[in-house]
Amino acid sequence: MAKKIVCMTGATGHVGFATLKELEKYDDREVRILLRKDPGYFDGINCTKVKGDITDYESLLEAFRDCEIVYHIAGCVEIKAGNEDMVYNINVNGTKNVVKACQKCGVKRLVYMSSVDTYVPLPDNREMTEVYKYNPDELEGAYAKTKAEATQFVLDNNGVDGLETVVCQPSACMGPYDFKVSSVGSMIRMFSSGKFPITMTFGGYNFVDVRDVAIGTVAAGDKGGAGEVYLLCNKSCTVDEFIRLLAEVSSNKPPKIKLGRKLIEAFCPVMEAYYKLSDQTPLITRYSIRKLCSNCNFSFEKAQNELGYNPRSLKESLADTIKWIRETENK
Repeated sequence: MAKKIVCMTGATGHVGFATLKELEKYDDREVRILLRKDPGYFDGINCTKVKGDITDYESLLEAFRDCEIVYHIAGCVEIKAGNEDMVYNINVNGTKNVVKACQKCGVKRLVYMSSVDTYVPLPDNREMTEVYKYNPDELEGAYAKTKAEATQFVLDNNGVDGLETVVCQPSACMGPYDFKVSSVGSMIRMFSSGKFPITMTFGGYNFVDVRDVAIGTVAAGDKGGAGEVYLLCNKSCTVDEFIRLLAEVSSNKPPKIKLGRKLIEAFCPVMEAYYKLSDQTPLITRYSIRKLCSNCNFSFEKAQNELGYNPRSLKESLADTIKWIRETENK
């Protein structure tokens, strides 16, 4: 029997690499990955590399030729001001190119990696479930706005020229394979080192293991409903719970210093200016503080019922993350 040909964008990223590792477990498919340049960490993985870029429509036609499923995971998570045009070009124009190339090549199904950042938080910590209409004007920041516009475009194209579209929406991803060091990965490295012994008296977020997101993404491609949206998240936790659990799995003492929101917000402008001058992505900004204090109570019941999605515990994810970081950095 001929193998099912699938293609993935964004394989060099955290979610993309984890999804590639998940696809590697399946013997019934041939996997292609679209690469602008090879970072060198795909050695030993059974996949075909195709040179291309989602902002280059013509390159996608070669990559998607004869494909049954395309996983569009590439995106720009830039939150620093001043790069709005780049974020829009990648997240919106790039996604439009992917959709149109899928339709042109006769791809059966497109799985699009969206984000929970496309949601307007409900008041009073009410549980949030999947939505199907997105308005960028209701959101803050270029990333959220562009992901919302792209998500709506993908859903609006379900059924057009025979293309089925499925949307996956992870919360804040963490776990192994964080080669590029995400903002969550940076925070884990900082706190697990024991050199930053503080915690916060406020805020929380929804953290999910990138391997669980990968499992859910592949399941969405195989058995998700056409035109459907799936939240791939976990149970939310407070910032203090996260930091204390991280200290535990890192064999560090729990932090003794607790900082409140007003004090941290007072230092945010200074930290933002420092990171801007050093050309680094800031870990704590006024925007991130607002995010930490907004509703992150997302439900994964639909993905659990329809995809068999079952995220692992935060403690297991943090322990595996610390182990991967230590093993990788000691090589």
